[in-house]
Amino acid sequence: MAAARLALGRVLPGSSVLFLCDMQEKFRGTVSFFPQIVAVSARMLQVARMLDIPTVLTEQYPQGLGPTVPELGAQGLRAVPKTSFSMMVPEVERLLKARPGLRSVLLCGIEAQACILCTALDLLERGLEVHVVADACSSRRMCLAHSWCLIGVGGILKEFRQTPTPSAGSPLRAYNHWLRGRKESASTPPPSSQVDRLLALSRMRQSGVFLTTSESLILQLLRDAAHPHFKEVQKFLRDPAPDTGLLGLFQGKNPLFS
Repeated sequence: MAAARLALGRVLPGSSVLFLCDMQEKFRGTVSFFPQIVAVSARMLQVARMLDIPTVLTEQYPQGLGPTVPELGAQGLRAVPKTSFSMMVPEVERLLKARPGLRSVLLCGIEAQACILCTALDLLERGLEVHVVADACSSRRMCLAHSWCLIGVGGILKEFRQTPTPSAGSPLRAYNHWLRGRKESASTPPPSSQVDRLLALSRMRQSGVFLTTSESLILQLLRDAAHPHFKEVQKFLRDPAPDTGLLGLFQGKNPLFS
């Protein structure tokens, strides 16, 4: 019996659509690498516009979570509001049915373990190929207390001893001063939890999702340096995409991706 042919996952502009999921104001302070995720997604959106790839933008409960952040550059797009943890709400279903030649969905946004995962599974169930742009997806950060639970009291004391603190009169006062400085702030984000993100990417891969990066996907869409838009797109590729914390997921032998 012949072995089943593996899906190649080839992407073409004429049979693809870009999904931008829930990059909203209220997530700005809670999602790991949020500015970088938005920057990579904005690059994908700019390339999609150059290559005439249609784009679907959603917002999760916008009354409470706010609008899409302006730096995504999606001001000309109508955001589809939703409460579902999948982007595949009736309005989006209708948009996809209007494109009978659709084969591939390029998926960016947040959060990996929630709306990205649920959307990917729904799309796969409908027979579409899903390409998750891994450097344009993320999950929430740990709160400070959670991070301390993970590194333990010994880790906290070790970090305190290694951190220069001004003289505060007594060790206890110095420790309290250090704690205040360690609290979450916009300039010093709390430690990020990669667990939800890692397992979500692994779960999607198990189900048949293609994990890729923005640059890899853009070059697949172009296919040739002779493409009429190559020079325009090349401007985005001259500078590498911002670091979105993926390297830590793949360092060493990771059994989830073996």
